[in-house]
Amino acid sequence: MEGHAVKERLEIICQDIFDNPSLKLRENMTAADVEGWDSLSHINLIVAVEKAFKIRMTTAEVRNLANVGDFIALIGKKAAVSGAVNFSSNNVLRQ
Repeated sequence: MEGHAVKERLEIICQDIFDNPSLKLRENMTAADVEGWDSLSHINLIVAVEKAFKIRMTTAEVRNLANVGDFIALIGKKAAVSGAVNFSSNNVLRQ
């Protein structure tokens, strides 16, 4: 799965999780750059990403992420391995 497609989907998920429809992700962005990105929202983000992309991430993989670019790369790698390349936008949380 290409990084651009992952970034677009991840951006929609982040906009929902952080209740910020204007949030735009940058690859060098970290949790410190996003208002409201605390430990609870981090867990909610991981769960939402796993559900939307139909993947599973280990605690070690999540712990080793340094920024959004790393997160995008991990999601792309996991989605390619799991075969979850063709997912629809309906899998993204919209509440």
